Amino acid sequence: MAITFLQMAEKVLEEEKQPLTASEIWQVAVSKGYEKLVDTKGKTPWATLGALIYVDVRDNPSTNFVPLGARPKRFILKNQVDILGGVIPETTKTPKIQTPKVEFLEKDLHPLMVYYGFYYLKAYLKTINHSKSDKKGFGEWVHPDIVGCYFPYKDWEGEVVEVSTLMGNTSVKLYSFELKRELSISNIRESFFQAVSNSSWANEGYLVAANIDTDDDFRSELKRLSTAFGIGVIQLDIDDPDSCDIVLPANSKDFIDWDTVNKLSGINPDFRDFLKRIRNDMKNQEIRKEMYDAVLSKEELAKSFAKKKGSS
Repeated sequence: MAITFLQMAEKVLEEEKQPLTASEIWQVAVSKGYEKLVDTKGKTPWATLGALIYVDVRDNPSTNFVPLGARPKRFILKNQVDILGGVIPETTKTPKIQTPKVEFLEKDLHPLMVYYGFYYLKAYLKTINHSKSDKKGFGEWVHPDIVGCYFPYKDWEGEVVEVSTLMGNTSVKLYSFELKRELSISNIRESFFQAVSNSSWANEGYLVAANIDTDDDFRSELKRLSTAFGIGVIQLDIDDPDSCDIVLPANSKDFIDWDTVNKLSGINPDFRDFLKRIRNDMKNQEIRKEMYDAVLSKEELAKSFAKKKGSS
């Protein structure tokens, strides 16, 4: 009898009786033959599993899963919390972050953000090249490093998409991401307000970094700024792409600042092409994945950063 990914994950966790990552859950499922019970044709089913559990934890008040930690993120069932002394851990607890032992540029983080955006936000991302912008644009901090779009077509029935479109509500969501190698007390204000300036037009805007200071005062200030301006914070994990995580959620807006979008389109060809691509995909209700940034596999991402470790 066929089961869902989430049912398979519950079955594995119930039997193993210990916290496991999405990858570990999948490995156990394969070893026991459970993967044959789910309908999967993707090349990275463990990523699909992780995304489904993440969404269930985020959106389902009755979820059976409890997330633990962030590097890597593991999951346990609510009815097994006695394993941890009968206490459900706080999911918002500040993770302990280790400084990456590798030198990299901000642009090196783009493929990692694209991976996370595709599998966990279900969005198609595109890099915006700043050097292509019209230098006569409207000031500094014009646009973000990466933009993205979530299309509902894969999640909704065709009739629902058609009716929602006729009613002027397609639930298409636009994302904006400002990437930094690290966030600390020395650069938080400039980085954060750069993200505010670059991302206010989108449904959700994020400040993204691979290394985020764990100092309590810094984290308190980061949370204050996020709450005040609605910009979320994402931490990328160069050692385990599936452990990238939203540290602070963005304030999701129902509207787009189209005046700013129009200005961005007028000064940067990458952004203009991004809008054209969305228009075509919405019109055809068929997403051309190859027209967005390529989504690398975990193995390809690991090789990329391994080379940098070897050269550092």
